[in-house]
Amino acid sequence: MKRLRVLALMHKSLVPPEDVTGIDVEAADWMTEHHVMTTLRGLGHEVLHVGVAGDLAPIRDAIRDFKPDVAFNLIEAFDDVVTWDQNVVAYLELSKVPYTGCNSRGLMLGRDKALTKKLLAFHRIAVPEFMIVPRRRRIRRPKRLGFPLIVKSLTLDASIGISQASVVEDEDKLAERVRFIHESLDTDALVESYIEGRELYVGLLGNQRVTALPVWELSFANMPEESRKIATERLKWSLSYQRKHGIVNAEAKDLPPGLAERVQAICKRAYRILLLSGYARIDLRVDPGGRVYVIEANPNPQLAQGEDFAASALRAGIEYGPLLQRIVNLGLRWEPGAAG
Repeated sequence: MKRLRVLALMHKSLVPPEDVTGIDVEAADWMTEHHVMTTLRGLGHEVLHVGVAGDLAPIRDAIRDFKPDVAFNLIEAFDDVVTWDQNVVAYLELSKVPYTGCNSRGLMLGRDKALTKKLLAFHRIAVPEFMIVPRRRRIRRPKRLGFPLIVKSLTLDASIGISQASVVEDEDKLAERVRFIHESLDTDALVESYIEGRELYVGLLGNQRVTALPVWELSFANMPEESRKIATERLKWSLSYQRKHGIVNAEAKDLPPGLAERVQAICKRAYRILLLSGYARIDLRVDPGGRVYVIEANPNPQLAQGEDFAASALRAGIEYGPLLQRIVNLGLRWEPGAAG
């Protein structure tokens, strides 16, 4: 395997310390960055990390001085604006530096939950009915959008702003939750039909040729009966909450015959429709009647060792080191002009 110069790009606040002795890495905010850098070095690559906040100059300087073979992109925001991560990738494209993960056009489409739904619906992939409530606008709920509804941020991911109160049953609760999204998160609100059923995830790898990893499921087996089975912010990030309620993120079991293959095929179609590349995760719901709904796409999902993407890859026989090497290889082969 050729030794590469890898420029690891990450948020400035998530640069791991050089010495992690005595630190619980698995509880650190920079766990993913640490896993990626140490694994790439273990594979024999020369890795230079650059912390990025609101200035492209550190990237420019590193490209000039380090002359990387590839940039390993772990950036999910620029200047603390999540929708600007695509601009960092566009800068890499203009600089003609190969990079890992999704291309700039795919990031733009995949990050916009409303645009994602419109594109998929046009291609006859089922998505929940939805509407957007922009900031400082009144709610005008169309009749086609019946209760219960779930209210989210249009642009933020990682379940930010999602709680049990996000699922609403009447106009007053809808107005209250939309106001919370507008005022607390300072984003437009996405209001969509709440799909009761199983929550599934599918990781995908590839550029023009796409591989779907085994279907993963977020299981709510021990949640209180009155609770909505949704991936709240607390559920996603609190280990104590997960242990208390027996929340398990693992390979989907006991799916009806043929459903796993159908879900994987839908996800491959969505990946291509949204012009994704490198790797991504598609989030879905399957209702009790077996109908599959795509909820959203997640370009450049969490890559920490042991998280669902790496765990599903391991189930497919791809260990963590080879997974990162495969992602690097896809980045080296990706041609930005191929998007679309």
